[in-house]
Amino acid sequence: MLKVLNVGLEERRKRERENRKNAIIRAARRLFFEKGFKSVTVESIAKRAELSKGAIYLHYKSKEEIYAHILLGDIGKFHERFADLIEESSSASEALMRFAEIYIDFFLHDSEVFRSLMNFMIHAAEMNLPADLYKESIKTTNKTINIIDSILEYGIKSGEFNPDIHFHAKRNAIWGMLNGIISLYIFTSNEEKRAELIRNTIKEGMDTFIRGLKVNQKI
Repeated sequence: MLKVLNVGLEERRKRERENRKNAIIRAARRLFFEKGFKSVTVESIAKRAELSKGAIYLHYKSKEEIYAHILLGDIGKFHERFADLIEESSSASEALMRFAEIYIDFFLHDSEVFRSLMNFMIHAAEMNLPADLYKESIKTTNKTINIIDSILEYGIKSGEFNPDIHFHAKRNAIWGMLNGIISLYIFTSNEEKRAELIRNTIKEGMDTFIRGLKVNQKI
């Protein structure tokens, strides 16, 4: 009987720890979105989460560590949507277009994630993240770029894309175009027209890129 009670108590404590961690992540995520990374403090996160600073430090060593965990969690969910992208596409061209559409949809439905990703990409070196978290965060964000690499490789191997394309330049150009267009309209456009503007502009850009990638087309 005592063993059963102890197991039940441990399970309850585990749930309470997870609930506190989730409350910290939710509060911090919103604050980073509202105020930017530099303006947020552990104290402000504790206040928003309705916890003490001590409770925060029981789970995380710093706001940098909290930020890294938010980023890793969000990008992990994002990557799950690409698991079978190539296998489910009839061509590399379709896979690239579907990649762009998924990328758009994800960030249109959660602009906080996009802002967090852009902030990390621009200011990662200034955040003083623990070395292990910094490496893991860089590795995780690079997975998105690696998806484009995989699609380009698939297109070359299948004979659809020109094998003489400037591989990394094309990859970086696609990546830059997607982020640039989303940034432009998320930060400057009318919210009612935002989704349509982003979708139309990226579709035109991707059509142009894909034509340039194909065999017998000028690069």
